[in-house]
Amino acid sequence: MTTRRTGLREQKKQATRVALREAALRLALERGPDAVRVEDIAEAAGVSPRTYNNYFSSREHAIVAAVTAERESRVAAAVASGPAHVRLADALTEAVLDQHIAPRDPGELLLITGSPALRAAYLDTAAAIEDPLTAAIGRRLGDTDTLTARVLAASVAAAVRTALQQWIQPPGAPHPTGGFVVPSGSLPDLLRSALAALTPALDAAEEQARQHSRE
Repeated sequence: MTTRRTGLREQKKQATRVALREAALRLALERGPDAVRVEDIAEAAGVSPRTYNNYFSSREHAIVAAVTAERESRVAAAVASGPAHVRLADALTEAVLDQHIAPRDPGELLLITGSPALRAAYLDTAAAIEDPLTAAIGRRLGDTDTLTARVLAASVAAAVRTALQQWIQPPGAPHPTGGFVVPSGSLPDLLRSALAALTPALDAAEEQARQHSRE
């Protein structure tokens, strides 16, 4: 019974989180992000501002959460469930690309690129991949709690952030910290290039794991 209550409680929390982020995005698209208040988001989702603060630290993070829609957990799940014969570097690259270049409403991209605060919050989402990816990499390497898995996951998060920053805040763009920014270059190519730098470390970790399994 306790397990069932815990499960229902988690489902309710997840439903509240989804309602808040979807309300934040809808209001931002209707009014513009600067015209949306936390109180407006909470009211639209049917909760109190205090409850809102338990889920998101700002309106920007709520808006971006709706756009990314828990992308980090899907990346980790794809890596963890991938075929064993596919090398880790390839599995990671494919999972990251699949989740970062999935078609979205063009209006959402315009919303993000048109706001410095939303661009910063969007870049922050790269860090969210670290914890779930640590567990996924650990399982692929045969150990769910290793320093190697955490270092590799942190490196992937850094690579993704670097690629996203290059794309959404290109060096030399006019007023990179303010105003509208046009994404620069191909996001898939930027992600591939950034992740390719990690291939030697990923291959080495995988080879070491194979050697340990033979011992």
